[in-house]
Amino acid sequence: MLRFLKQIVTLVAIALICVGCNSSGAIGQNPWQVMALPTEANILDLGFTQDLNHGWLVGSESTLMETVDGGKSWQPRQLELGQQKYRFTSISFAGDEGWIAGEPSILLHTTDAGKSWARIPLSSKLPGAPNRIAALGADAAEMTTNVGAIYRTSDAGKTWKATVAEALGVVRNISRSPDGKYVAVSANGSFFSTWEPGQPSWVGHNRSSSRRVQNMGFTPDGGLWMLARGGQVQFSLPPDLENWQKAQYPEKSASWGLLDLAYRTPNEVWVAGGSGSLLQSADGGKTWQKDSEVENVASNLYKIVFVTPQQGFILGQRGILLKYQSSNPTA
Repeated sequence: MLRFLKQIVTLVAIALICVGCNSSGAIGQNPWQVMALPTEANILDLGFTQDLNHGWLVGSESTLMETVDGGKSWQPRQLELGQQKYRFTSISFAGDEGWIAGEPSILLHTTDAGKSWARIPLSSKLPGAPNRIAALGADAAEMTTNVGAIYRTSDAGKTWKATVAEALGVVRNISRSPDGKYVAVSANGSFFSTWEPGQPSWVGHNRSSSRRVQNMGFTPDGGLWMLARGGQVQFSLPPDLENWQKAQYPEKSASWGLLDLAYRTPNEVWVAGGSGSLLQSADGGKTWQKDSEVENVASNLYKIVFVTPQQGFILGQRGILLKYQSSNPTA
């Protein structure tokens, strides 16, 4: 009898350990609508004008699409750019003034919510190609390149002023906080660098683990989040960027990589990745739930954008776009 009871205790312990092997449960209700856009291009960014029903998205193969119904439908738009195909990587609006950046080096500007777009000449001496653009207000914008140069204009792109003394080197990705700070991941993910207004140059930082960094960005409280190879998520303890919380693995059994993270609210976090992987945390990243319905989407999910807490999108490859549709309008 004693041996039998020991066996039961052992089996229960093993079961509890196995339950702990996967830190994510399943989301009860999927809030994302999967949309197949009329393109095979990879969708890379989107932005909305002063009217949140009116927006634009950009992508590879010179892809440009417009919505006038808040993202429920999108219509392709053509620009007269010759035979060259561009990879539009970034779009940003401040009111009805907007910018598009891409590769090979191209920068477009609109002052009428996209009714017309003008090409802004760029110097042949520009370090790298534009990869991110942030609209800052009337005639003002901040542009970064794929080697970590940062430039600002206050005259609609006629002149640009460098804000760092020298470029950083080829970067995997670069993110900007609402107050103008930047974090950039090196091309091979071996280290990351930060910059904030007033600093003469980038400040380098070692990664927090042996896993190579995939992507980084800013948390609502001014800290950093980090996605590393093997599905690892980690958050810093602000204001010390060298002090990191314990690494998490939202789904330990997964072999896919995590590609982007975004906050819908200060506590609700979404993380997306390869092969339609999508997870949510309702407690600021302490525990995670998996959106199993999205798992069947045949696309890598590259980027998450929340225009407002009620208006969000997830961008994927081959024309796949996910639109957030909350069942609670006050969420």
